[in-house]
Amino acid sequence: MYLKRNMNKKNGRHFLQIPGPSCVPDRIQRAMARPVIDHRGPEFATLGRELLARIRPIFATDGPVIIYPSSGSGAWEAALANTLSPGDKVLMCETGHFAMLWAGIAGRLRLDARVIDTDWRHGADPAAIEAALADDKANDIKAVCVVHNETATGVVSNITAVRKAIDAASHPALLMVDTISSLASIDYRQDEWGVDVTVAGSQKGLMLPPGLSFNGVSKKALKAAESAQLPRSYWNWADMLASNEDGYFPYTPATPLMFGLRESINMLNEEGLDNVFARHSRHAAATRAAVNSWGLETVCADPDAHSPSLTAIFTPDGHSADHLRKVILENYDMSLGTGLGRLADKVFRVGHLGSLNDLMLMGALSGVEMGLGLAGVPHNPGGVQAAMDVLGRA
Repeated sequence: MYLKRNMNKKNGRHFLQIPGPSCVPDRIQRAMARPVIDHRGPEFATLGRELLARIRPIFATDGPVIIYPSSGSGAWEAALANTLSPGDKVLMCETGHFAMLWAGIAGRLRLDARVIDTDWRHGADPAAIEAALADDKANDIKAVCVVHNETATGVVSNITAVRKAIDAASHPALLMVDTISSLASIDYRQDEWGVDVTVAGSQKGLMLPPGLSFNGVSKKALKAAESAQLPRSYWNWADMLASNEDGYFPYTPATPLMFGLRESINMLNEEGLDNVFARHSRHAAATRAAVNSWGLETVCADPDAHSPSLTAIFTPDGHSADHLRKVILENYDMSLGTGLGRLADKVFRVGHLGSLNDLMLMGALSGVEMGLGLAGVPHNPGGVQAAMDVLGRA
């Protein structure tokens, strides 16, 4: 039990520290707060052409980036539906809850999803991927699907190592990568890393509300789409690309979000992507310093795979992570991410992605440390100071 403090009047802003949707900056809010324009008119065509060109460097690709009015789940489906045929085998890596949701979509699309198991504490295993592809003498596996940054666990997979594994097996499978919680937060290079389809969403590193999703598409993926037999209408790349040539879309786009996306790209370019990535890594390091000082344990067990976007933290045995989150929400008006799948009620997640500065992070970590004490979760004091020490040295 704990004594709930008087929160009848909440002052200041709510701390949204889940790993997405992330905080939407005022600049982007203002950019979206404008009258809706004619999505068939010349003003929109100018906006559409600008965005379709300027989004490519965010993906580090010279190829097309397709923008859907949907959540990231739609982009998962689009990646599969445009390139594959019923019964095709796809190799999925069970790095966490979201990787398995993607595998579930593959199954519902009548694909044969072959899953490589993990303990959810490490990234995709390149050696296991290479072995599976080497055994596939008939090249029945048509795609390898990997989540770059698993939002449920805070573990990053090494995409360059996965690409090398596919090449070492001399296998023609497409490489599809989910960057929903890594794009514009963690270094990602579609073309350089040999990725054929990139999946992304608007509500995390791009600092937008939910509602836009993306497919970055290689020439090899476009070629595969020519013979793919899975049914597709709303997700059809061909329809999108044909309309995009003139800056338009084959159906009504999410116009306010498009204005927000323009401002998001402006903000990312003003800071510089390398600086954005460094800021995320710095905040992640400070968060892990706090966790270590508290005597708690991160889900990620690989020192080289810690996520710059979020940190997933175990509560000690016998202590409910959901109760801790409830205490923190009720007393400090801060939302933390819940444990998902096999990590339900065992883990709380601190998001440190998108538009975040040092003082915002310190406020979040202070809320966690106060909440640990109020909820009676065993921990060592001093995590906030440890995080401050990291930020002070940087």
